[in-house]
This record gives sequence, structure tokens and C-alpha cells, in this order.
Amino acid sequence: MSRYEIAFSGQVVPGAQLELVKANLAKLFQADAQRIALLFSGRRLVIKNNLDAAAAEKYRATLERAGALVDVQSMDVEIEEVELAPPPSYQAAPAVATAEPRRLVVAPRDEYMAAFVDVEAPDFGIAPLGVDLQDDKPEPVAPRVDLSQFSLAPAGSDMGQIKPGPAGPPPDTSHLKLQE
Repeated sequence: MSRYEIAFSGQVVPGAQLELVKANLAKLFQADAQRIALLFSGRRLVIKNNLDAAAAEKYRATLERAGALVDVQSMDVEIEEVELAPPPSYQAAPAVATAEPRRLVVAPRDEYMAAFVDVEAPDFGIAPLGVDLQDDKPEPVAPRVDLSQFSLAPAGSDMGQIKPGPAGPPPDTSHLKLQE
């Protein structure tokens, strides 16, 4: 089922007056002048999307009667079919008993890849299932900090906090009276 979108870029029906079209769209969309001005900014704005063919035609006809030319486009994406190239044939280099890593020899699959035939790439291979490929991390070593200059005071001792001063006198409320 095809889906469509309705887009407007500020174009009016030939022979229609711009101010009348703006007034018609303001009434149709129940929008203020600022939103209508945004519609006529010249940019392509999608008004409604995900419509079936009948609803898209209904929107197009209604907006055209109001004086606006809209663009109805299908939202269906065309999927390009691509034929995949056959996988390249790999030829492993013979095992050599030296410390030098093995090199992978690849046969080019087409003209483009033939340009890379002389490139040497290491043959990394594939590890068996369940093998941990992460290198072991050494245990973290705690930094050596000299704390010999510090000591603990006995519980309840004065640690040099500032003592609060004496509380001020209470406010004088003798002049206040309650009315009955």
C-alpha cells in the first residue's frame, strides 16, 4: 500500500491573489498570521504525511480550492537491487618457522581490486569460540603516601572549632498588647 506526503513551498494557483490565498489557508488551518507567513517562506514544508492515495487527493483538491499549489509525493522508497560479488577465494601463505607474521594472499575479484594485489596484509585469522582476546591487566598498585605526620585526637577533645558566642538578650515585648 502506497503512502503519500503533502508538501507546500509557497506557490499559488495561477491567477489567485496572494492575500486571499493566505486568508483561505489561515481559515483552513486555523492558524495565525505568523504560521501562515512561515508557510509562504519559500521553503518546502511537509503539511501532512503517511496518507493513502484517496486522502492525499482529498488534501490536494482542498488546498487547490484554497488557492495553494501543493506537491503530492510517494513516501515509498525504491529499493535498488544489487547483485553481490562472489566472495574472494583466499589462499593462505605457507607456514614459515620464522618470527615474521604470516601474510595473507588474496586473489583479486575484479579490475578495481586488482590494483591492490601487491598490498601486504597480515593474516590475523579467527580465534576459537570462547577465547578471551583481552590482554590481562596488571593489578593496580596503591600509591605510597607518607601519613606519619598525622595523628588522631582522643574522642571528645577540642579540635579547634570556633565556639559560639553567648546568645543575645531576649527581645523586649512589654510594650505589646493583645486586643480583645
